[in-house]
Amino acid sequence: MIRFSSLLVALIVCLLSLAVLQADIPRPDYPAGRGDKCVEPTEVMKRDHFQFLKHQRDDTVHRGIRTSKHSLVGCIECHVAYDSDGSYLPVNAEGQFCSSCHEYSAVKIDCFTCHAAVPDT
Repeated sequence: MIRFSSLLVALIVCLLSLAVLQADIPRPDYPAGRGDKCVEPTEVMKRDHFQFLKHQRDDTVHRGIRTSKHSLVGCIECHVAYDSDGSYLPVNAEGQFCSSCHEYSAVKIDCFTCHAAVPDT
């Protein structure tokens, strides 16, 4: 009986330690989008946005199918921020929407080697 209670106490301590550790993990701070809602639920976009963009790219480039639901242009129009002069700040600039999460997760953004990081005016 003592062994079971010791294991139970150890398990509770471990679980509480994990909760405390997770609470102290800094999260990326990024500007909110301007629309009412995204084209997919937030948690889905956080997890799968690159898959949507990859499939959109394949449909557009390889199959000639152009749709706007998962278009990078739509993402940029909603998530671009402005500086104090009212000019666009690139979404991949330091502290902006794309870069804040990508820097946090140490993922290189290569979209903007070809695509504009601000809306086309």
